[in-house]
Amino acid sequence: MRSSNVLKGETVLFTGTLKSDEVFDFVKSYGGRPISLPLIQVEEVVDALDSEYLLSCKTVDWLIFTSQNAVKFFQCKMERQGLKATEINAQIAAVGTKTAAALEKIGFTVAFIPTVFSADVFVQQFNPTTNRSLRILFVRGSIAGPTIREQLPFQVEEWTVYETMPNLASRNEMIQQLKENARSTVLFASPSAVAVFTQEIQPKVGWKGYTIGAIGHVTEQALLDVGAPVPIRPNTYTLKALVEKLVEVKGCF
Repeated sequence: MRSSNVLKGETVLFTGTLKSDEVFDFVKSYGGRPISLPLIQVEEVVDALDSEYLLSCKTVDWLIFTSQNAVKFFQCKMERQGLKATEINAQIAAVGTKTAAALEKIGFTVAFIPTVFSADVFVQQFNPTTNRSLRILFVRGSIAGPTIREQLPFQVEEWTVYETMPNLASRNEMIQQLKENARSTVLFASPSAVAVFTQEIQPKVGWKGYTIGAIGHVTEQALLDVGAPVPIRPNTYTLKALVEKLVEVKGCF
């Protein structure tokens, strides 16, 4: 039986913005000390074409969401326009169960979720019809890659509803935590957080002396590309699964 204190003395640093206290409580239940130090921040992109995109939601065949942030800012635009989910007849696709839950919370029914929560797997598995004239609107953030637009065999239009930027307010505390705590783990949920860490923090602390965890093969590869070891990477791409994998690995030490 695994000890409930397997993370005792471990400082677990989250580099993304947490949407709930669930993973914090999970870390604490194993004796760890969780700290949220987001390395990226997001802001809504307000555009003159927002009204047109919202109107197109009534006529496209599918809406695709790959993040909870996209859902959040899409909802903001819907509320300003006075548009309800019941007025949108498009089918909904979501990358990830958390994204799907956010969509369902505002009144949508999610028709498709890939088995692996990644855009490259999404385009392999998303094949709703042989009708190549389908119209699809991808509701995205500013740094989303071209995979969905370029690799789906349908007409895909993109609507950028939020912008991702570095959050340097967490930089000094992150450096301090890693220098002062002998047992630390840094958890990454996106390549953008990896990029900020590599540029702003890694030159001060190196890649040794702490444990690194990543959600997803894309984030893992971003870390490997800059020379970081990644011993913690779960098969399920969620923060809770990442902490579970951390507990599993630390329990074997």
